Amino acid sequence: MKIKWNRTGNIVKTTKRLFVGQVPVGGGSPVSIQSMCNTKTDDIESTVNQIHELENAGCEIIRVAVPDEAAARAIDQIKSRISIPLIADIHFNYKLALICAERGIDAIRINPGNIGGSERVKAVIDICKAKNIPIRIGVNGGSLEKNLRAKYHGVTAEALAESAMGHVKLCNQFDFDNICISVKSSNVPLTMAAYQILHDTTDYPLHLGVTEAGTPSMGMIKSAMGIGGLLCMGIGDTIRVTLTANPIEEIYAAKKILSAAGLRKQGVNLIACPTCGRTRIDLIPLAEEVERRLANCDKNITVAVMGCAVNGPGEASDADIGVAGGNGEGLLFKKGEILYKLPQDQLLNALMAEIEKL
Repeated sequence: MKIKWNRTGNIVKTTKRLFVGQVPVGGGSPVSIQSMCNTKTDDIESTVNQIHELENAGCEIIRVAVPDEAAARAIDQIKSRISIPLIADIHFNYKLALICAERGIDAIRINPGNIGGSERVKAVIDICKAKNIPIRIGVNGGSLEKNLRAKYHGVTAEALAESAMGHVKLCNQFDFDNICISVKSSNVPLTMAAYQILHDTTDYPLHLGVTEAGTPSMGMIKSAMGIGGLLCMGIGDTIRVTLTANPIEEIYAAKKILSAAGLRKQGVNLIACPTCGRTRIDLIPLAEEVERRLANCDKNITVAVMGCAVNGPGEASDADIGVAGGNGEGLLFKKGEILYKLPQDQLLNALMAEIEKL
């Protein structure tokens, strides 16, 4: 089995590699960013428009719900109008998986245990084998099998891992190995423990996420702890941040988590001081606006937004470019060296103009 070093210096396993469309997952490939449309899938125009927005924000793999035949039969029309890989999210009805596979889906998210008997599972696996379509086995704490709940006296990390590997075994019985696994819960420590068990016991690629994480204010914290913590330990191959918000917020959050974990060097590292009694500028809205304007900037730079003209350039001397507020005026600096002073209301536009030059 191949090994690699993670950022903490520990030896970790390299998982198997599979392909979702043209995007590699596992095997040492870059950790990919996923999201899921919240449109009705059979509303093709709305779904395609949202996918384009998410792709422009940085989404690399997109998933759509397939609750009925209308949604399944829209797959080929959606596929023909997008460029990133498309995953079908299917529960209970195995025939929907067959329709999606026939219409060019790139991957299927399914729970082999809830689509019926072994013949139905075999039917899905047979078409996925024939068309080289990977399957993500998705286990959630809220839908854990009753027998495992009884065995472990509730939802535990061991129960989630055993459920996932039971489904893997079912696929293996039909000679299918093109598998990715997820074991999600809204409980962060439990989720992390479940993924750690899988990391120690299998080399299938792992899709990370904290399910039902909530609104951005709390969901971002849960996801940063759970997903980010695992990534820093060398665990995880593809991620989705689940937020009760516009899906585009999931992409921004995922990019920030990957950047904080040191896994994405491309993009802006924004630093800003917490403000104090020396602050003589309305710093918070300024920092928020800078962050908004730079959301899609792919330059590998550090930008500083500081509240004090005295300490700003010193504290942020490593920043490629930055601004610091003063009493009625501010200054723009580069690598700790002051470029020029200007009125406060001109700081934002001046900063953006300098970033354009970098």
